[in-house]
Amino acid sequence: MRPNKPDISITTVQTVLQEHWGCPAQEVSAVVENGNFSTVYYFKMKGSEYVILFNQAEEGGYLREQYIAELLSSQGVRYPKMLGQGTVGSYRYCISERIPGNVLADCLPEQKVNVLSDLVQSITVMNQVRLPETTTGFGAVRDDGNGEFPSWLDYIQSFFAEDQTGTFWENWHDLFHTTCLERDVFEECFGRLLTFSQYNAPYRYFVHNDCHAWNILSDGKRITGIIDSNPLYGDFLIDIATIEDAIPGRDLAEAFRIHAVQIGKPIHNFGARLTGARYFKGLDGMRFYAKMGYTDAYAELRDNLLALPTKS
Repeated sequence: MRPNKPDISITTVQTVLQEHWGCPAQEVSAVVENGNFSTVYYFKMKGSEYVILFNQAEEGGYLREQYIAELLSSQGVRYPKMLGQGTVGSYRYCISERIPGNVLADCLPEQKVNVLSDLVQSITVMNQVRLPETTTGFGAVRDDGNGEFPSWLDYIQSFFAEDQTGTFWENWHDLFHTTCLERDVFEECFGRLLTFSQYNAPYRYFVHNDCHAWNILSDGKRITGIIDSNPLYGDFLIDIATIEDAIPGRDLAEAFRIHAVQIGKPIHNFGARLTGARYFKGLDGMRFYAKMGYTDAYAELRDNLLALPTKS
C-alpha cells in the first residue's frame, strides 16, 4: 500500500501555523524536493526558521520522531529538534527547527571533498549515541523506543517476507511478474545476505537507515545537520553502506574505518559487516527501484550486488 503525498496548499499551511502558534507565519514557501510521500514547507516565526512536514495520519502520530529527535539532539548530533505536532484533515504534521544548509547531493564536487572529514565524524557521533538502557530489540524503532524484533535475523526475515499486508510493500512479490525485478537474482542475493548477517547480528546501535546525500545538510564548508531518519537498531555499518558513494573519487567506507581506529573504537570484522550491510540496503533498493520503474538504477544496483563477495 503506497501512501498518498498530501496535497496541502500554502493557504492551508498558513491557517495551520496561525492556529498552532497563535500568530501568522512569515515567508511560507514549499520545498520542491521533499520526498515521495511527504509535503514540506519552510517558514519563519518571530525571526527564527522552521520546517513543517505533512504526511498520512497514522496511529501514534509523531511519537517515534519525537523520541529520535530528543535522543539525537540531546547527545550532540546536529539533528532538528521537534517543536510541535498535530493533525489537519486526514494528514498529520510536525514542526521542527530548520537547520541551515543545502543537501550534500547538491554541493559542488570540491565542497563534498572539503566536508569529508566532518561527514565521517558527524555520522559516527550519530551512530554512537547512548541508547536508553530501558530499550530492547532490533530492527524498526517503535513509538515506545524499543526495537520491533528480538534479533537482527528476525527483523531481516520479516522485512523481506512475502506477506507485507498494510505496508508500502504489500503484494511486493507481484513485482517479480510485473517489473524488472528478477526472482533468481533477488533470491541469490537474499541467500548471501543471510550468510553475512551473522556478522551484523551481534551489534545494536542507532541506525539512521536513510543516511544518503539528500538527508545530509552542508554549507559547503562543514556538515550542518542530518535529517529524516527511518530509524533502526542494528549494525551502524548500514549507514556507512548507504553513504559510501556520496563523495565521488573518495573511499568513504575506508575513511570511516580509519576514523574508528583513530578514536579508539576499531570496527571488528569491518569487511564482512560492510558486505552484509550492502546486501541489506541493496536488496531493499532493488525492489524499490523496480516498483518505482527506475530500470537503469535497478540494473546498476543489481550488477553491483552480484559482484559482491559470496562468502567471508
